[in-house]
Amino acid sequence: MGIKKRVSTTSPCANLRAAYHDCFNRWYSEKFSKGQWDKEECVSEWDKYRACLNQHMEDKHLSRLLEEAATYSWKDDSGHPVDADGASQ
Repeated sequence: MGIKKRVSTTSPCANLRAAYHDCFNRWYSEKFSKGQWDKEECVSEWDKYRACLNQHMEDKHLSRLLEEAATYSWKDDSGHPVDADGASQ
């Protein structure tokens, strides 16, 4: 009895995401949780998924927005800078 996964058809990378998650979950349950560690496990799936995401972000011009957000200076209601966790600095 397993959990049925629902793959979104709206994402062009959905099948690659599912393949990576399947590989990762299999590695985690069958190897990592039993003390086996292989850094090369699922690398191919991850690289394909990441490449697809990067291409999709470029196609939608989202990379620029992410770069801008990374350099954005967040402030609280009183105008003081906050860190990534929302705590005032």
